[in-house]
Formats: sequence, structure tokens, C-alpha cells
Amino acid sequence: MSSAREVAERFLDAVIGGGLADLYAEDSVIEIPFAPEGVPTRFEGRQGHRERFELSAKVIRRDRTDNVVIHETADPEVVVLEYDLHGTLLGSGRPVVLSYIMVMRVRDGLIVHSRDYGNPLATAEFREELVRALRSEQV
Repeated sequence: MSSAREVAERFLDAVIGGGLADLYAEDSVIEIPFAPEGVPTRFEGRQGHRERFELSAKVIRRDRTDNVVIHETADPEVVVLEYDLHGTLLGSGRPVVLSYIMVMRVRDGLIVHSRDYGNPLATAEFREELVRALRSEQV
């Protein structure tokens, strides 16, 4: 069975290499407490995550991560993951660095819950393009 740390490391690989949704349990939940207006604050289920990640891939090309820190906690199911995602916004061609902190709960080798926090100032243009993409998907 994979530890929470090992799953967090696989998550970082999948952010760039793909297959991210496969790391989540069928009934998992992702919460984004500080999501901007127009972006849902809660996503449920692996298939919903897959759709969200596919939509995001239409907005940003993910190039690499760095400044990675994985904090193990007293709870063996929980890790706190800090990282910067370097990418390119596909609409404008502009490079961006998105900084994240995730509180990730892992059970049976899969992510069952995460709370994701991104720097809202650094992610503003990305969020605007994501909101446009979300709205066009809802039509």
C-alpha cells in the first residue's frame, strides 16, 4: 500500500505527465476554498475530477514543478504539499507560475480528499481563462 507521501510524489509526476484523475478515489472530494467567482468550490468523484483536469489542460500547458515541499503530519493519511507549477497559458502564450498548497488525505493508496489553495494574484489570468472555458462547457 502506498503511503500518503508516495501518493503526493506520484501526484506531482501526474501534474506534468498526465493521469491525475487516476490517483483519486471514485468518491473523492476536491475543495477549493478560495475559488474565484465562477469556479466551483467543490468537485466530487473521480470522473468529475477527470473532466475538470481535461478542461484545465485546454487552458494551460503544464511544463514543470519546483519548490516542492511535502510535509508529513501526525495523521499518516494526511500530507501537506507545497509546489510551484510552471506552465504556459494557451490562450495568450504567456508563461505563468502558479503556487499551490494542498492538504491531501490518502486512503488505500488513493486521494480521498484534498483542499487546494492557490495564490489568487498569480493565478488571476489562468482563472479568467478557466472560467471562460467552464462557461463554454455549460452551454
